[in-house]
Amino acid sequence: MEKVLTRNIGPDQMPTDMTAYKANGGYVGLRKALSHMSPKDCLKVISDSNLRGRGGAGFPTGMKWSFVPTEDKCTPGHKYLVCNADEMEPGTFKDRLLMECDPHQLIEGMILSAYTIGADISYIFIRGEYVVAIQRLRDAIAECYAKGYLGDNILDSGYSLNMYVHPSAGRYICGEETALINALEGKRANPRAKPPFPQVSGLWGRPTIVNNVETLCNIPHIIDRGADWFKTLGRGEDSGSKLFGVSGKVKNPGCWELPMGTPIREILEDHAGGMRDGYQLKGLLPGGGSTDFLVPEHLDLAMDYNVIGAAGSRMGTGTMIVLDDRSCPVAMVLNLIRFFAQESCGFCTPCRDGLPWTRQVLEDIESGCAESEHLETLAYQIKYIGAIGNTHCALAPGAMEPLQSALKYFYDDFKQHISGGQCPYHKGA
Repeated sequence: MEKVLTRNIGPDQMPTDMTAYKANGGYVGLRKALSHMSPKDCLKVISDSNLRGRGGAGFPTGMKWSFVPTEDKCTPGHKYLVCNADEMEPGTFKDRLLMECDPHQLIEGMILSAYTIGADISYIFIRGEYVVAIQRLRDAIAECYAKGYLGDNILDSGYSLNMYVHPSAGRYICGEETALINALEGKRANPRAKPPFPQVSGLWGRPTIVNNVETLCNIPHIIDRGADWFKTLGRGEDSGSKLFGVSGKVKNPGCWELPMGTPIREILEDHAGGMRDGYQLKGLLPGGGSTDFLVPEHLDLAMDYNVIGAAGSRMGTGTMIVLDDRSCPVAMVLNLIRFFAQESCGFCTPCRDGLPWTRQVLEDIESGCAESEHLETLAYQIKYIGAIGNTHCALAPGAMEPLQSALKYFYDDFKQHISGGQCPYHKGA
């Protein structure tokens, strides 16, 4: 397929400066929008393109932006655009690729997005460990200010925008947009109660849009080439291309730009090279650590939101974590639950106390100290901790997804831990 998001990224290409970016079509979409399109025109194109958020939830981008009040319905003051570049989802590394290797693509996407919603201030909220990406973004932003692409009166259009890079303290909960907003304000990163939604009252009480890196990187191409073109890139209902990643015991772990709707089998076998010699596929998490397991019978499913949802999981970030037949599914889930328990903001009891309780039960099972009643306890925890509405945000329900599906598909492995008094995968080790 035609490379869009990764057209400037390759084994022999270094991160592009503005000159190189412009030489390959960069900032054409921005010039087109500022000279020939109103914000309403831009919003219509994005809405018509059926671009869905690439951060995990898959919410329609144009619809999300449409909730921002227009100038005649908004009190005077700032509007904000925030790029969520925290990328703390286990197994996910796609946004890092885009920021390190093509920072101007993200910046152009942010300028266009801010112009569309009427924002005059923008932030890149990025995890502090992404040291290389932070520096390259700062260098690219400085170049934009120097050449009139940021600041006052961008390209003599009358539109002004300031942009800042904000390294975060690194908390998974900041993937929830209102927790991110609290952190950006210098507060504890607890999710806010909604409504009001950020589009109306977000950063410092002003209208705010929060979008993922990959989502924003699509914007320049859609504005430049149109909604109909973008729709042709996908293979099914969902439009565009997508960065899919694979980690685990495959021959060629990595990240590739492919059409939305590419089958799981094609991603695993043609791009990730299949399983390493001597290993068999046991299962996979299709979209990061907070999604439900799929198993070999699902390999021919298309990677798009509705298809994966109908199979009982979520496409999430589109970055697969592969479980092989030599690795313990109980240990894998325990590792994830340890992470989620640590990352809880502590605001609500089911998450603050329930996840450490789940971790302890799994530790007992993995170490061979459990009884059959422990499985009943896990079922109870899934029922109450995993139910949307029982917790303040989706962190705990997301943490329960790999556990509930592991019990569904790998129940015998849990039973063997209990009956044998040890992990069968580590027996004799």
